Amino acid sequence: MLACSPAGPSVPGEDAGGRQGALKRVSAMFSSLRKGKKDREYSDINGQYFFEYLVVVSLKKEKEQDNYDPQISYQFPKRDGLGRSQKEEEEKILKAITLFCFPEGINWAPLTEYHSETFSFVLTEIDGSRRNGYCRRLLPGGKGARPPEAYCIISRVACFGLFSKIFDEVEKRRQISMAMIYPFMQKLREAPFPAPGNTVEIKSFIPESGTEIIRLTRPLDSWLEHVDFGTLFQYLSDVEVLLVFSAAVLERRIIFMADELSTLSQVLHAVAALLYPFTWQHTFISIVPKILMDVVMAPTPYLLGVQKSLLGQLCDTVDVRLCMPSQTQDTWIYLLHFNISSIGDEKTILPPKIQTEILESLRARRQASTVEELNRVVSEAFLQFFVKTVGHYASFVKYGSPGEHGVFQKRGFYKAIESKSTRHFVKKFIQTQMFDLFIQEVEQQHPGVFHRKILEYHEKRKRDKAKRH
Repeated sequence: MLACSPAGPSVPGEDAGGRQGALKRVSAMFSSLRKGKKDREYSDINGQYFFEYLVVVSLKKEKEQDNYDPQISYQFPKRDGLGRSQKEEEEKILKAITLFCFPEGINWAPLTEYHSETFSFVLTEIDGSRRNGYCRRLLPGGKGARPPEAYCIISRVACFGLFSKIFDEVEKRRQISMAMIYPFMQKLREAPFPAPGNTVEIKSFIPESGTEIIRLTRPLDSWLEHVDFGTLFQYLSDVEVLLVFSAAVLERRIIFMADELSTLSQVLHAVAALLYPFTWQHTFISIVPKILMDVVMAPTPYLLGVQKSLLGQLCDTVDVRLCMPSQTQDTWIYLLHFNISSIGDEKTILPPKIQTEILESLRARRQASTVEELNRVVSEAFLQFFVKTVGHYASFVKYGSPGEHGVFQKRGFYKAIESKSTRHFVKKFIQTQMFDLFIQEVEQQHPGVFHRKILEYHEKRKRDKAKRH
């Protein structure tokens, strides 16, 4: 389910106090995903550990009650020798991890069958640094009904596909013995994180199977290594994805709802990736724990993932909902509180000609046979949108003496756009935080992939023009 509404100031009165309270409670657990300069693009993480630690979260039944409390039953490596403040900070992080591993709350019942699922979430610290949480929930070995448990890896590295493969190896060893996990994770922790496109090999011994070599390959396009656009397009049509993109690029409030945690996390990260080379600067919670549901009342922009079972707790401030069906459903469900046009200009804000070009480019995704090909086709379609609308930014950053920061000439920038519809979009887009941070980096003379794509675009236009003449 998608819900979106324009972000605006809170309304004075009783509701305003409630909204502020919601924000404070969420901030107490973790800060909003406001990526600073060092986090705006995927930074060079070569040489880092694959992960900081692995924890197992088990559901423990509370005494004389039917409720289950998620608790950490295993942690590798143990972090001894921490100071008081460090220990308190780690306890907060570990508590947050248990909430994200079991966001549904405390109402669980023992199960005899449970389909394992893998999902991810983000923990953001006050200084803007990020920890990525990768989680796999499964039913532990044993007989009879029992609650599921969750394996969670905390890492500075954003690479969902790679950690999914690591979980396959962890799960295989867990079926033999919990003790089999330790040597594998120790080998992994000692291994250097590979550069984009490279592979690292991990040797691991398994009884009755001997020594195995596990090969872990990092995608060549490092900014897409945390993304799989397949799930997004499985549930949304090309036109609906374009609508979501319009809401996101204008920094609106957006809520996705689905049954599966894996669907939520993959869709939320895919939507954020559509904005590349810009970065979502506001609250980003791929899976909102039940206890933090009042974050939906926040007056500021957000990207949220909410389980469909929590639909009843969504407040009436959400204007439009588009349900994403579960894997077992074939039909779409639309729940409209108001006509979608009453929310804002998501359907009309993007220049019509460029909208058509994006949709034409997206048709090529149907021929993509791998995740990498699909990611390339989709990311290129939306990257070209930014090249065509704001790709002339460099001409309007004026530098003084060598080494000095540049100054962006905003008015001249959008006045230089000939197309009226494109200029209308750009005047709104340059007011967003994502554009503001991007320009700040440009003023500090930090060109990136976007600059290279702009040069490629202009070279292609020159070649096409030469062919016509």
